[in-house]
Amino acid sequence: MTSAIRFLEAHGIPFEVAEYEHLEKGAVFAARALGLPVDRTIKTLVVEVVPGGYYLVLMPGNKTISFRRLAKVLGAKRAAMADTDTAERLTGYLVGGISPFGVRKQLPVLMEADLLAFDKVAINGGRRGVMLIMNPSDIVRTMRAETVVL
Repeated sequence: MTSAIRFLEAHGIPFEVAEYEHLEKGAVFAARALGLPVDRTIKTLVVEVVPGGYYLVLMPGNKTISFRRLAKVLGAKRAAMADTDTAERLTGYLVGGISPFGVRKQLPVLMEADLLAFDKVAINGGRRGVMLIMNPSDIVRTMRAETVVL
């Protein structure tokens, strides 16, 4: 039981737990280990935006974030990945297991709009090797995420 799972259960959000042996970080490895298409596997990134602070950015596993585009979308000067220590401190999760659900510090959430094309996606469940299979619309609604094209 992770904080992410407890959060979803407390909010009555449907999901399924899928576990795999975590031998390598990354959405591509997780997708292969679970037999899922990588474009339906979400990576949760902690990003620092200046000015603006920290955001959680939910991206398909087969895409790379454009920090320049993200900064432009948010009207900021720049955006960059948060360092590992900061990401873990803000979320309460280890990198490779970061979930947007049940984080230590509530952060604004942005989700790549392409993910809404699917009925089910896999997103980290708050521990390395634990993914949650769920409807992407539930993620947007629960996290009050803004959908963007990055």
